[in-house]
Amino acid sequence: MNTMHFSLRPWNENDVDSLVKYANNIHISSRLTNKFPHPYTIEHARWFIQFANSNETKYVMAIDINGEACGGIGIHPQDDIYCKNAELGYWLGEPFWGKGIITSAILQMIEYGFNLFDINRIYARPFGSNLASQKVLEKTGFTLEAKLEKTLFKNGVYEDELIYAIRK
Repeated sequence: MNTMHFSLRPWNENDVDSLVKYANNIHISSRLTNKFPHPYTIEHARWFIQFANSNETKYVMAIDINGEACGGIGIHPQDDIYCKNAELGYWLGEPFWGKGIITSAILQMIEYGFNLFDINRIYARPFGSNLASQKVLEKTGFTLEAKLEKTLFKNGVYEDELIYAIRK
């Protein structure tokens, strides 16, 4: 595994072009919720950056490689009876797949989440067909807690929803 140098940082208005460049990819959007659109336009990028920097979502970071936002990762504390949990979400531009970046970014977010929030569980919900995401979650210490068969509906196809989690 050849880990490239990257950093996690807040999103900013200067990231619009790189966000569109890397997010406008069917190979990425097809593995995420419909809130991640395809095609991914400048308007989507502007809205997302404003959202990522709002008070309720200040834990959504850009994955910066050589000064360019090439992906995103966020940790989302839950509320009500799920208040001791946070959901992890992430994506990375296709040119950077397989270089150890997401593995390292997830490890940083696990440490960040457990240190910052009063939680004891971080979970992620990859699609059953997203083998790369399952592999990286297992590599970073997550265990498969549940498989919900044909729960998700994306692009006209039913998908399994997997629930992976790591405990403090």
